[in-house]
Amino acid sequence: MRISANPLRGQQFPAVLLLLAAGLGLLLANLPTHDALAAVLDLHIAVPGTSLDLSIVDWVSEGLLAIFFLVVAIELRHELTHGELDSPRKAVQPAIAAAGGVLVPIAVYLLIAGGGTTATGWPIPTATDIAFALGVLAMFGRGLPSTVRVFLLALAILDDIIGIVFIAVLFAHDVQWLPLLLAAVAAAVFWALSRALHARGHAAVAVAMAVVGVLAWGLVAASGIHATIAGVLLGLVMSPVPAARTRHALEPTVNGLILPVFAFVAAFVVIPAVSPTELSPAFWGIVVALPVGKIVGISLFGWIAMRIRPRGAAPALPFGDILAAGALGGIGFTVSLLLANLAFAAQPGIRDQAILGVLVGSLIALVLAGAIVSLRARRYRRLASAAS
Repeated sequence: MRISANPLRGQQFPAVLLLLAAGLGLLLANLPTHDALAAVLDLHIAVPGTSLDLSIVDWVSEGLLAIFFLVVAIELRHELTHGELDSPRKAVQPAIAAAGGVLVPIAVYLLIAGGGTTATGWPIPTATDIAFALGVLAMFGRGLPSTVRVFLLALAILDDIIGIVFIAVLFAHDVQWLPLLLAAVAAAVFWALSRALHARGHAAVAVAMAVVGVLAWGLVAASGIHATIAGVLLGLVMSPVPAARTRHALEPTVNGLILPVFAFVAAFVVIPAVSPTELSPAFWGIVVALPVGKIVGISLFGWIAMRIRPRGAAPALPFGDILAAGALGGIGFTVSLLLANLAFAAQPGIRDQAILGVLVGSLIALVLAGAIVSLRARRYRRLASAAS
């Protein structure tokens, strides 16, 4: 297996970088540096001649993160057309497991925090951070069969689709249909330009695509739908060959800059000086729903899926491997942090505790996943050693 010379194209280093960035954000938010950094992050930057006037935090979560979602959408399209989800037989098992990984965490969260204003946080524990989960798998899973990674990848991609739908549908506000229609027109132009780029490869076409892409992003932002959806839209319509090149070009930037910056900004919250019993139910709902809800939901539904798989489908995974995938699925992180910001945008106190819940819940899931994956990998290495 060829190893990339650039660690930002790998799986382990970006995961470590993401964790360090979040830890640094949380640390600096709880030191005397808080006020100075908070003032910088709250600084507003407006685009002359438009209605766009966003804080640096919003430029990160709606601007930079749109590039991340562009890369995610390119991968989604590839997997749905030529990858692990390109047929019903391939998709049915991870789809059932993904359904469990969404429904059970929602149920757990609502049992704990379903009353009052915290109920709106139910989408937060449904996400899986695909980059982080694959990074942990790469760190601790030496010796695991490739089928575990394939199952986890398909599962996480389906989770991404569900998260994108939640962002687009649940957190739209005062939708303006004219900008949204114009954004669709811009996406159609972007699609046509991407086909022209594939056919002729002129640099001028690439520049035009970039301009149209930024225009589409601005129109989506002005429409009242979260601007990251623009990245999803453009990634899905881009012609396959330019899309693959774009993803390859952007991957180091996304892994080395965009995601760590977002993790730092999102984790820049003050730890409340209260006893654990005084923490918001949203905090506890997320802390339990991410590691417990995910591992139970994915493992249970995944086991059922393996029992009822159709003829011709992939061979059944052992339950221990499904359990490992379920633990990895509890690492919500990036998309969960975004959902926490969106779900409690009007309630800063609860939002900060929800973000802490995402960090703590994901960390618990990471530890569980590391332990389970290590045990499974050790077992497979012993079996391989015995067979040789």
